[in-house]
Amino acid sequence: MAVRFGDCEIDVDRWELRRDGELVPLEPRAMSILVHVLRHRDRVVTKEELLDEVWGDRFVGESALTSQIKSIRKAVGDSGREQRVLRTVHGQGYMFVADVEESAGAAEVPAPAAPSPSAEAPANPVIAVLPFENQSGDPSKAHVADGLTADIITGLSKHRWLRVLPRATTASYAERPEAMAALRRDLEVDYVVEGAARMGGDRLRVTTNLTETAGGTNWWAERYDRRVDDLFDVLDEITDVIVASIEPEVGWAERDRVSRRTGSDLAAWDLYHLGIGHFFRFTAEDNLEAQRLLDEARRVDPGFADAHAWWAYACVLGMTYWDTEPTPEVLDAALAATQEALGRDGQNAVFHMLRGRVQLARRDYRSALADNEAAVDLNPTFAAAWCGLGDSLCYEGRYDEAIEQFERAIQLGSHDPQRWAFLSYGALALLFAERYDDAVAWTERAESIPNCQYWTTAHRTVALAHLGRDQEAAMARDKLLRIQPGFTVEYARSKLFYLKRPDQIEHYLGGLERAGVPAA
Repeated sequence: MAVRFGDCEIDVDRWELRRDGELVPLEPRAMSILVHVLRHRDRVVTKEELLDEVWGDRFVGESALTSQIKSIRKAVGDSGREQRVLRTVHGQGYMFVADVEESAGAAEVPAPAAPSPSAEAPANPVIAVLPFENQSGDPSKAHVADGLTADIITGLSKHRWLRVLPRATTASYAERPEAMAALRRDLEVDYVVEGAARMGGDRLRVTTNLTETAGGTNWWAERYDRRVDDLFDVLDEITDVIVASIEPEVGWAERDRVSRRTGSDLAAWDLYHLGIGHFFRFTAEDNLEAQRLLDEARRVDPGFADAHAWWAYACVLGMTYWDTEPTPEVLDAALAATQEALGRDGQNAVFHMLRGRVQLARRDYRSALADNEAAVDLNPTFAAAWCGLGDSLCYEGRYDEAIEQFERAIQLGSHDPQRWAFLSYGALALLFAERYDDAVAWTERAESIPNCQYWTTAHRTVALAHLGRDQEAAMARDKLLRIQPGFTVEYARSKLFYLKRPDQIEHYLGGLERAGVPAA
């Protein structure tokens, strides 16, 4: 059934809006609102009615409704000034006021169906950072808590997949009872960061926590005690670690939430987080599933930049560890996917880092270095970008510089699901630098982390062999062959496709041979 007004037409059966005969994209919730007010155009539709009709039991603020009304007006060629189609009745709601063709009377327009999750736009999590409490007992120390609050908001805002509310928006909630529920209801906040700072003498203590508003789950909490020599340096250090810890914890929480979704109508956002969940399990089977889910997410929503970029990285990781063949075609497709992501958001540190990963696989180290430098400039607390810098410098033979970057990645990445990789890639740089004892120590740290992969054990085997600790090297070799059956010197050569310096390749393979790893 088609309903016409002005130069617009709604096909209710197809759930489509056309203007001058051209299809106009409109989010499902906006379409539901438009059809509902059209169906009830004989009266004012209250805001409460629209919130109940479209969002159901989910608590959202009026700002969510206002945003959808703006989208509708833009789609139908209306505006808040003109109000030719939708009129705002202040203090009450909205009324559909455009003339409608008699052939589609109000009674004939069916009630709007609830929007399908598969059609919804990605719902990036919203974070509120409440003002940190000054617990020093001295009002003159309030600037410490205030500075922490501002710097954490700034740092989190650099993670572009997060929506971080400005301090002016959330400050008034700090003293309100049931602040969590109010933030969720009024501002659609998903996560809240709270904290306190206490200074006494030359000591500073900072406590902070991350809470999910939906159920009150505390996802992360930490305490930092520091001696203060230079206050600003100490505050910078604490802020960097807090920001670097919160971002992956929100990622864990989002993946946990999405993992409980089932069915065939998953949205691109759900497919993306399910894919990322499989990605971080670091197994051959999970990597293939991650590639599939991320590819499906970008098929469902071709404009979903994150899905493009992470699909590319899943492919590269599959080449390095498992069964994805590093063919020119796949490498070209991975590069194109990261280019697509950066074309949509050129200021996204993650996308620069992920393109850097693809460039490393293509042995274009200079481009990888430039991308990771850009990522660090955009987000100095992004641990994976510091690791990418380390890899880029390592493969260029700049080992001392590389190791510094790995150390920074490890410092910031205490909660990063790839922390084992930061240690393992750093161990490879130490191995090439012939700092074998340090390489062994770093592999020991990496192996203590769940989901650590077999290359870490291979690095340990090579380092022990070059140290002449033959018995330990043999034990490491046997462990390697248990966790990765079929590992041979030739297998290693094929998997080290991303190295182009012959001295590095032969140095590594020579260690494997000395440890007694089978040739083929």
